[in-house]
Amino acid sequence: MTSRLRIQPNSSDADHLRASAFDLAPDPALIISAEGALVAVNEAAEALFGRGLSLLSRGRLRDALPVGSALTALIDRAVAAGLQVRERGLEISLFGHPPFEADGAAAPLRDGSVLLTLQVRGGALGVERGAGADGAGLRSVVGLGRMLAHEIKNPLAGIRGAAQLLKSGLRPEDAALAQLIVDETERIRRLVDRMEAFSEETTPHVEPVNIHKVLDRVRALAANGFADGLGLSEHYDPSLPPALAEEDMLIQIFLNLVKNAAEAAHSRGDGRGEVSISTAYRHGFRVRSASGQPLRGAPLEVRIQDNGPGVPAHLRDHLFEPFVTSKSFGAGLGLALVAKLVTAHGGLIDFESEPGRTVFRVLLPIATDGAKD
Repeated sequence: MTSRLRIQPNSSDADHLRASAFDLAPDPALIISAEGALVAVNEAAEALFGRGLSLLSRGRLRDALPVGSALTALIDRAVAAGLQVRERGLEISLFGHPPFEADGAAAPLRDGSVLLTLQVRGGALGVERGAGADGAGLRSVVGLGRMLAHEIKNPLAGIRGAAQLLKSGLRPEDAALAQLIVDETERIRRLVDRMEAFSEETTPHVEPVNIHKVLDRVRALAANGFADGLGLSEHYDPSLPPALAEEDMLIQIFLNLVKNAAEAAHSRGDGRGEVSISTAYRHGFRVRSASGQPLRGAPLEVRIQDNGPGVPAHLRDHLFEPFVTSKSFGAGLGLALVAKLVTAHGGLIDFESEPGRTVFRVLLPIATDGAKD
């Protein structure tokens, strides 16, 4: 499909190239000049506001924004920081459109203009929304966890003891699996000891963690369990610095995500299910906590992708809330816990989904923020 550029007649060649690059993006995108004028929009933005660029660009964009607008603050923060800034749950009133909620991202460009992107649809949860998740659902989860902690410890001790006995009489290759059972039951015991994962007081005990060591362990658990029969692949950036995190919590985060991906891939029913795990470094990525603390680097990216049927549309806005699930026998706690743990690390989790492709992305801080900037 040929892109129909929407750009002011007096714009530069660089603007034309920029417009052609973002015009096919599914989310509304706008470019605001250093003087505050709207110089380019994409098709999604025109569809959202019901107007073409010639009408949208009349006057300075800032003049069209109400006093104290969150968009103005977002743009100013991006310019001041000199890097991309994201904000979740913005209430936007612009161009006569009825007020709506969206996630926004502002990124300064080399010529002094700013690229503004709005994600109106659901399907993302960052630190701002995650940190405020303190409703009745989460409080009931805390109570449930405390009640179950004692009951869980007894069978765990039995499983661990049985695995240790089995290990002594097994072949070396099978003994490694028995040791895996021992290690996992010990990890679960530690998690039960801190069954406050949903509590606002819970903070991870962070230290430098090799993210690939964590992911290798998760992959081993998956390959010998719930992902059996699937195509499992990994694509790692070997130059990544350590994450600043608690290792047990990272294992819990990615074990939940890989398990969900494996279940989705299995549901294809054609024997062609695939799950991939990849890592990358995202230069300059920053997130901000709900308490208004300064921007913090979270450039370490982990992506979990599957080729299952996708997340049902009616669940996407609420996927990270407690008791929300598409599984017939699911409790709907896994992703709520994952979001809470990612938030506790000062990170961000979001996802994109369509039939045949779902990707969950986790961004985490690194042990030394300046390692690769």
